[in-house]
Amino acid sequence: MKHTVSLLTIILFIALLPVFCTSESKDESTPSPILTAEDADAFIRVFLNGDASSLDGEVLMTEQMAQAVKKSGGFQGLAASLKAMGKAGRIYPVQEMELGALHAYRIPCRFSLIPLDLVLTVQDGALAGLVTAEFTGVEAEDSGSVSKELYSEQELPLPVPALNGELPGTLLLPDGDGPFPAVVLVHGSGPNDRDETMTAQKPFRDIAEGLAEAGIAVYRYDKRTYAYGAALAGDTALTLREETIDDAAAAVQLLAAQEKIDKSRIFVLGHSLGAMAVPAINEALMDAGTKACGFILMAPSARPLDQLMKDQLDYLYSLLPAISEEQRAVRERLFADLEQLKDLDELPDDTLIAGAYAPYWRWLDGYDPLESARGITGPCLLLQGEEDYQVTMEDYSLWQAALKDLPNWQLISYPGLVHSFTKGQKTEGSAAYMRSEKVSQEVINDIAGFITQ
Repeated sequence: MKHTVSLLTIILFIALLPVFCTSESKDESTPSPILTAEDADAFIRVFLNGDASSLDGEVLMTEQMAQAVKKSGGFQGLAASLKAMGKAGRIYPVQEMELGALHAYRIPCRFSLIPLDLVLTVQDGALAGLVTAEFTGVEAEDSGSVSKELYSEQELPLPVPALNGELPGTLLLPDGDGPFPAVVLVHGSGPNDRDETMTAQKPFRDIAEGLAEAGIAVYRYDKRTYAYGAALAGDTALTLREETIDDAAAAVQLLAAQEKIDKSRIFVLGHSLGAMAVPAINEALMDAGTKACGFILMAPSARPLDQLMKDQLDYLYSLLPAISEEQRAVRERLFADLEQLKDLDELPDDTLIAGAYAPYWRWLDGYDPLESARGITGPCLLLQGEEDYQVTMEDYSLWQAALKDLPNWQLISYPGLVHSFTKGQKTEGSAAYMRSEKVSQEVINDIAGFITQ
């Protein structure tokens, strides 16, 4: 999975899902509420630069938030999970926004390694969520990757009837009258924006602009858990279907209705968790009486998500010269959390496991992407970076073995590319995403050739 980058690119505990619920607190004490931007600012400054443990019992929280914080080792444990971002430095002014019944405070924080925003969601003064988001302390640099004279850009929201709303989306159309072949981009794990932002990198924007330059229309949209994270935070019934699959299938149908799109040549491109979901997206499209022309899977996992999470954390820790007691405790908490999956059918739906509720894990437990992929009859292209530590060459080998007798599948691996399909080395860990690298042009060319052939 992503967030926060898929599969959990930076650190495993920050943005797998918007994990904290918004039911009202039942605490009998009188902790302090968060009612103003000044309150949010004061909280963050103690959380990052003070004694985070002093916040335990002093901050009003919703019941589910309090449970999640307790399971994480208190606020000190949550603060420790941010150490991979480096030392906390400048804290920017608080940005306020309304999210339905919730109030949100977004605070850009300049960490020494990876700057990011911390977002507090509050319900009636009670802290209901604490997640990370793309850094907004400075204006993002213009990519300048392709000439925009070769394509046009238009806003095209994706309706989400289940939420009585829509997802902001962008359609890039090549210059000309069309109709054009088109591709829908499907994010990895975490609450991703339409660019699938990974600290300094924006792989979906790179892919969209590169394909549009090659004469292919591209549609990308903000993920449901990005646009409606606070509203979905307490949804214990949420599974990968509601989070990703339904919206990807709806996006294909939305593109098919556009005047300049060739509805017989619409493809779906998934990255990481989004790639692993491709066989389920294919089934959802068939259930809806439609289909995609073909599929592109970028770094799809073949192993269970809990095993990936364990392996990712152990690998990142293996890169450290020494493991602190706090880091050791984080590992123990995660592994103990995941042990609950052995009794998954016995767990209440509101059991929170590594950032997701029990029904999310049950759905994954019943889904076999390797077997489901064999049911896809259209052309498929599977791509893998050989320096990827999140979805590794072990996964790639499993896909090769499962698909070796199917002529509609083409598999390619790329030396020197990491999970975002940018240049890097596995041994860099999350530092590989801190550079403003672009998605490999070779990868974009291979995708364009697959779509247009």
